Amino acid sequence: MRQSAVNSVIKRIEENPVATEKDKWVLRLYVAGNTPKALTAFANLTKICEEQLMGKYSIEVIDLLINPQLSVEYQILAIPTLVRKLPVPVRKIIGDLSDTERVLIGLDLLPAS
Repeated sequence: MRQSAVNSVIKRIEENPVATEKDKWVLRLYVAGNTPKALTAFANLTKICEEQLMGKYSIEVIDLLINPQLSVEYQILAIPTLVRKLPVPVRKIIGDLSDTERVLIGLDLLPAS
């Protein structure tokens, strides 16, 4: 997806008057190409979102091989990295997201034990 198209998708989500910070989750998954880890992270994230957020989310995949400058905003130092933009506060989770409990705690969907 081209950067201008990505920006317009984000802008539409953020300007949607129906979606509020409480009911809309905006997630960014930073990857470097279609590696097995990137594909696993995306599949795991999609599964978690469908089970926990029931359609109240958007996932944007940022390929840093195509747009390396996009790593600066959230200081992405390892990949794959998931960034929860909304609801605030921003949270980051590094890895392929296969540890579901860790991801749920990291996204603040499950209280830490």
